Amino acid sequence: MNYYYEIIFIVSIILTSLYLYLWHKHFDINITAIFILIPISNLGFMIFGNAEDVDTLIAGIKIYYIGGCYLIYFITMCIMSLCNIEVKKWIRLTGFLICSFFYSIILTIGNKPYYYQDITLKFLGDGRIIVKTYGPLHSIFYITVGIYFAIGITAIIYSLFKKKQISNRVLYLLFLPEIISVFGFFGTALVRGKYEIMPVTFVFAQIVYIFIVKRMSMYNVSDMVIDSMVQTGETGFVSCDFKYHYLGSNETAKDIIPELRSLTVDESLIGNETLGKTVLHWIKHFAEDEKAGRNLYIRSISDNPDDDRMYLVNVNYLYDDKKKRGYQVFLTDDTKNQKYVRLLDKYNSQLEEEVEKKTKHIVEMHDNLILSMATMVESRDNSTGGHIRRTSIGVRILIDEMKKDSLLGLSEEFCRDIIKAAPMHDLGKIAVDDAILRKPGKFTDEEYEKMKTHAAEGAKIIHEILAETDDDSFKSIAENVAHYHHERWDGSGYPEGLKGEEIPLEARIMAIADVYDALVSKRVYKDKMSFEEADKIIMDGMGRQFDEKLKKYYIAARPMMESYYSAIDC
Repeated sequence: MNYYYEIIFIVSIILTSLYLYLWHKHFDINITAIFILIPISNLGFMIFGNAEDVDTLIAGIKIYYIGGCYLIYFITMCIMSLCNIEVKKWIRLTGFLICSFFYSIILTIGNKPYYYQDITLKFLGDGRIIVKTYGPLHSIFYITVGIYFAIGITAIIYSLFKKKQISNRVLYLLFLPEIISVFGFFGTALVRGKYEIMPVTFVFAQIVYIFIVKRMSMYNVSDMVIDSMVQTGETGFVSCDFKYHYLGSNETAKDIIPELRSLTVDESLIGNETLGKTVLHWIKHFAEDEKAGRNLYIRSISDNPDDDRMYLVNVNYLYDDKKKRGYQVFLTDDTKNQKYVRLLDKYNSQLEEEVEKKTKHIVEMHDNLILSMATMVESRDNSTGGHIRRTSIGVRILIDEMKKDSLLGLSEEFCRDIIKAAPMHDLGKIAVDDAILRKPGKFTDEEYEKMKTHAAEGAKIIHEILAETDDDSFKSIAENVAHYHHERWDGSGYPEGLKGEEIPLEARIMAIADVYDALVSKRVYKDKMSFEEADKIIMDGMGRQFDEKLKKYYIAARPMMESYYSAIDC
């Protein structure tokens, strides 16, 4: 007795068992269907091969045609899947229904003439003869099978030339079961022998598909990454549906949020105090605003008070293929990064503090240098000394009154800069000859003209001194104060003869403080005036020598200025 069909059936069972042993959830479902169908088909062939009457023979045919009708469909879908060629749902359904239609016709064998008009079984000695008379749908079925094969081969060839992200080795392997299956379906009609060759081709196809799934599992990078993340335990996962029913979590998530261990699947997160403040809170934030549920940071919520771990929380939708089924919460231990960030922030704060101290020291040195230069110039003058300090105080008193008027809109930067620039207003006198600068009496016209050059010279000197400074506002105000503090409102001043608002505001303010100090201070060539006399001269000069809009601020500042000058010996 020959055991050809029994051996083939057993081998197919062994190969399917091997596949199940190797099976992984990411294996293609079409390949799984192929490994299920092949043993069923080979069982049919075994019944067919050992049949001793027509009824048993027909029963075997109906069983092995389960594979005959559906295997070609799943082989084609497998090729499309492994080649990353999307097949629309309605096309997949139509293909399956076509196969089901033909199998329903197969089930009529022995009763209807659609597929086989007649089938007989005769025995001659040790052999047997099967005579089949084909019906009209037999040829149509084989044409359909040929179309399926053509689609599969076309997809493989297309992918070989167009798909760069698919292994050519896998594509070459896909050719083998396709060609073997073609030979199994159509070779039986060409090779007339004692045994059917189709079950053998099925077994060879199984062997090839085992090599394919082993290879493909290495190329499925996204699935491998996800599995690796779950296995390494670096990221926690918590899932729930849209009604906030708990679907599951991994061990890492349960370590982070121990409350998850007491939760059962399908239990609602609503009403659980701990999860309401954590998982449910994050999900609701995400539901309201998707950006609000991402890149959140939480401290460890374990019972250990020494646990200072920090976790990065991200919420996203839970997808089933392309459909949203619920929410997924991801928890990643980010303690090291956060500690590094805190350390970096601390270092930056200390660095900023040190830089601020150094900068402040440099600025103070710079200011002292300028003030020393101004004092040196003043020592060459024939004044009684202290003019620089007194005018600086006078400017400060005027500015304090002007700051009270919100309509002026003076910035803090402007107020600070003009007070800081006031000591530099006469710096240009360093360029005036001592004979003129220290003359005890009145200047001649020629001497006066030379004295007037100190304003423009002062602006040049300040421009050179402050050339490298980043404070453009202070540089501009300091130059203007030195250059234009002798300009007059009516245009009769020097050195440019500016009038009205052509004169910068800082220079107009400096002019009042400068003249007031000259009036109430003692010089070698004159006595100091009384406050009343000085006030009369200043008031008479409003609108001619001084900006009349500054009059009210001068009046408001006068009591403080008189108090200051009364307290010093000038």
